Amino acid sequence: MSAFYISAAHKSSGKTTLSIGIASAIHQRGRSVQAFKKGPDYIDPIWLTQATRNACYNLDFFTSGKDFILQQYALHSTQKDVVLVEGNMGLFDGLALDGSDSNAAMARLLNLPVILVIDASGTSRGIAPLLNGYQQFDHNIRYAGVILNKVAGSRHQAKLTQVIEAYTDFPILGAVPRNTEIQVTERHLGLIPSNEMGDDAVAVIEQLAVQAREHIDIDRLLAIESSKPALEIPPIVETISFAADQLRIGVAMDEAFGFYYPGDLERFKSLGVEIVPFSCLYDTALPENLDGLFIGGGFPETQVAGLSANQSMLQSIRQAILNHMPAYAECGGMMYLCSNLVQNDHAYPLCDIIPATVKMNKKPQGRGYVILQSSPLHPWLKSTTKTIQAHEFHYSNLHGLPEDVRYAYSIKRGAGIDGLNDGIVMYNLIASYTHLRQTDRCVWVDDFVTFVKTCNRQN
Repeated sequence: MSAFYISAAHKSSGKTTLSIGIASAIHQRGRSVQAFKKGPDYIDPIWLTQATRNACYNLDFFTSGKDFILQQYALHSTQKDVVLVEGNMGLFDGLALDGSDSNAAMARLLNLPVILVIDASGTSRGIAPLLNGYQQFDHNIRYAGVILNKVAGSRHQAKLTQVIEAYTDFPILGAVPRNTEIQVTERHLGLIPSNEMGDDAVAVIEQLAVQAREHIDIDRLLAIESSKPALEIPPIVETISFAADQLRIGVAMDEAFGFYYPGDLERFKSLGVEIVPFSCLYDTALPENLDGLFIGGGFPETQVAGLSANQSMLQSIRQAILNHMPAYAECGGMMYLCSNLVQNDHAYPLCDIIPATVKMNKKPQGRGYVILQSSPLHPWLKSTTKTIQAHEFHYSNLHGLPEDVRYAYSIKRGAGIDGLNDGIVMYNLIASYTHLRQTDRCVWVDDFVTFVKTCNRQN
């Protein structure tokens, strides 16, 4: 098995588009590729999933422990030909001053060699001290080589090659020219999710694969031999085991709502839950005989006209929640449940379950990791108080909420709904800006399924 970690000197170096192209080019050779993404990001994994035809899983120090990371890596890389881990930010960047949550730390934990992507724009001889500095900063990092990105032309590439060969021992694995023809539009400092782009996403992935085949030495990447992680991988321990009660939970999946961790959805299924996908844009009503509802994140503001026009679905969801169907909504899902969303001075009516107006802003209103403390009002966690580590990323905020709104969480770190609280509690609904992830530190799927079962027994 070939395995490597793609990182960069800093964010916006182009490592994501290169990773997508490399993954697709290898997949097109008939190799099975397992991609992982460091951090809590949803968007890059959606692209990598489409490029590899295998679900991409997140590896994150903040929301999970090291044992969990090793378990997930071992579980999903088994019987794959190639493993590609895409980093976030720069190789040595992270929250911790000692680098314990950096990409370098993740590469060490997984015992993976690093391919360093360098944005070569505006540099020539200066690339040598940059590469040597990275090598000297941490002697425990193994480098498989460097990929030069955004190269200006053949003369620029020749000079970079001469400098690297003369002053460093980094193998050059590729030199990708600046390409204005391949456009993967960005939104909020990240790629637009491929689920919004339809067939256009397929065309973009193919363009990136062609670029990788032409400018990156795929054969040398496939020759990179993997090593097993240095630490012994603990066995996976299930936190709760349920009998298969054939619960049916509706999950909103379309261009507006697509932010779901595959591990979370797999956990639902392992607990005897049938995931029933539906579209808030195209379906006229919720599927029949649902026991619960999950509306995840996304960018509903980009589809708000269609969402608002589908009055029958709005009414179907509204009635289900008013009838006390157990429901959970995250970020974009919470926005959808509000009274209306204002964009470009136009108010679009929505579900009107949460009595608030959603307003979009030019700057983030909440961005990064959050720490939550559950309150006694939390419908799933009434008997205990939990500290939850998760993340948020939203450009919207809520206006006009009543003063007597009940919250499931107090904020210890982050923004949430009002800087102090998150998780609106109404009927059998929790709606929050925070994105939860099922890990060893947060078993929200287990708790929600237990809650759904409890509600069904009471009815």
